[in-house]
Amino acid sequence: MATLRVALAQLDLTVGALDENVEQVAAAHARAEAAGADVLVVPELAVSGYPPEDLLLKPGFVDDQQQALHRLAALVTGHCAAVVGWVEGHRRRGANPHDPLDGPWNAAAVLHDGRLVGSYRKQALPNYAVFDEPRYFDPGPPDQPLFSFAGVRCAVTVCEDVWLDDGPVAAACSSGAEVVLNLNASPFHVDKQDVREAMLRRRVAECGVPVVYVNLISGQDDLIFDGGSVVVDPDGSVRARLARFEPDEQVVDVPVPDRPADGPTRAVVAVTAGPAAGRRPVDAPVVAGSPEGPAEVWAALCLGVRDYVRKNGFSEVTLGLSGGVDSALVAAIAADALGPEAVHVVLMPSRFSSDHSVSDAMQLATNLGVDARSVPIEPAHQAFLDMLAPSFGDLPTDLTEENLQSRIRGVILMALSNKFGWLVLTTGNKSETAVGYSTLYGDTAGGLAVIKDVPKLLVYELCHWRNARPDGPVIPVSILEKLPSAELREDQHDQQSLPPYEVLDPLIAAYVDGDATVEELIEVGHDTELVRRIASLVDTAEYKRRQSPPGIRISEKAFGRDRRLPITNRYRPRPGAGR
Repeated sequence: MATLRVALAQLDLTVGALDENVEQVAAAHARAEAAGADVLVVPELAVSGYPPEDLLLKPGFVDDQQQALHRLAALVTGHCAAVVGWVEGHRRRGANPHDPLDGPWNAAAVLHDGRLVGSYRKQALPNYAVFDEPRYFDPGPPDQPLFSFAGVRCAVTVCEDVWLDDGPVAAACSSGAEVVLNLNASPFHVDKQDVREAMLRRRVAECGVPVVYVNLISGQDDLIFDGGSVVVDPDGSVRARLARFEPDEQVVDVPVPDRPADGPTRAVVAVTAGPAAGRRPVDAPVVAGSPEGPAEVWAALCLGVRDYVRKNGFSEVTLGLSGGVDSALVAAIAADALGPEAVHVVLMPSRFSSDHSVSDAMQLATNLGVDARSVPIEPAHQAFLDMLAPSFGDLPTDLTEENLQSRIRGVILMALSNKFGWLVLTTGNKSETAVGYSTLYGDTAGGLAVIKDVPKLLVYELCHWRNARPDGPVIPVSILEKLPSAELREDQHDQQSLPPYEVLDPLIAAYVDGDATVEELIEVGHDTELVRRIASLVDTAEYKRRQSPPGIRISEKAFGRDRRLPITNRYRPRPGAGR
């Protein structure tokens, strides 16, 4: 049986870092050439980085990106070709962004012998969840040519093309393709790798040829691209799998099944006629393990923190450490992602802080080996109360005074950020973010909301998982056993304002992630008044979420680009109507 030697390179690329991205691809090509590979495959939009969003509306950016592609082409010499994601074509200067386009296209360039041999234009443009590619790209035409590497006819495709049943991949295979090469920037959510590989098994069953699926590895703003590139044989088995959540490369001899003798019905662009002369065997393919459960989420959050911090020009971070479970989790993630030497935690006790909260926070900092300092807020708190007393008069104490403490803490963290160049990490979880259990310009003040998409129950699960690792436990058990509290007034606990998280989290998952209506939630047995109260809290907190920092997406529907609701929204369903 014939084989095609494919080099898979899942690279950690950065949006807009054109020269750096080119250097990474060129270095990967040099390694592929040395291994006798016939073709190198790298991720979708590798030159520009993914997703470039409205940079694509800037003609200068598209021009620079295309010039970078041609610089890369000059470096692709020798036997091994390269298939590289890029933006092909131009939007007409001055064109309305909503006008029909004549390009650009989300494309895959085929490079060989120092030149651009051809380009495939992505046909299926996703327009759901975090994707809005029709805003930027034209779809490519059907019946695009196949490319022949070492005499093997390959369908070059891009990401969404492979997800469609009876779509572009099936059409290419029925037209003579013997192998499918698919470039990806497939964003992570929990269990996404299982979803991908199930889809790829359907595709090879439909087409009868192997699929080489190369995914991006990157933290890009709120999105995580987790790698896990795979080669799937025609029988549905995984021949090779690259690591997840880290850059990885592998050279794989992909068996090419015997195909009917009838010639292809599409044009074929011949790139190379046969394998490299005198090449040596490669190592047996590696099927890397894939983390599951809390290990998968932890790896995603660490990648998101590491790339967001470093790609935005920071090297160190700071956060407020309250002695509660949320800030403990964020501190542990930051220490794992960046190294403890890069993490600075700040204790900011008030008149309402318990002794055990302060001691728990200090014990955690010691366990993690991070820098810790204490900046009591009582002098500022009293000063603000005195300053505001003439305006407040005899009005009773309420949330105003509670929120004032949170805002003082935000000012302190931002002052340290300004002075030392540390990025501030916020510590609110998805449960709190959903119902607005946060203080605008207080605990929402910062640059990255690490656990914004992590429900409270999962917060505890992650902490227990981290403590069970060989280098644990690091999070004091007393933090995990105490009742959650913001400690902004005497004897305060979360459950005085919110239902137990065992009740709240499933409601939020159904209402936010699942788009269930109020009536649907009531019909399955949830308390009527509770459902209506929680739905109202979620809806009216939109203005807070819109002003909060981005958070790392781990679910299929995170707050942000997944869920776009108006802030000014007076719609409320009539009693008995759906929501």
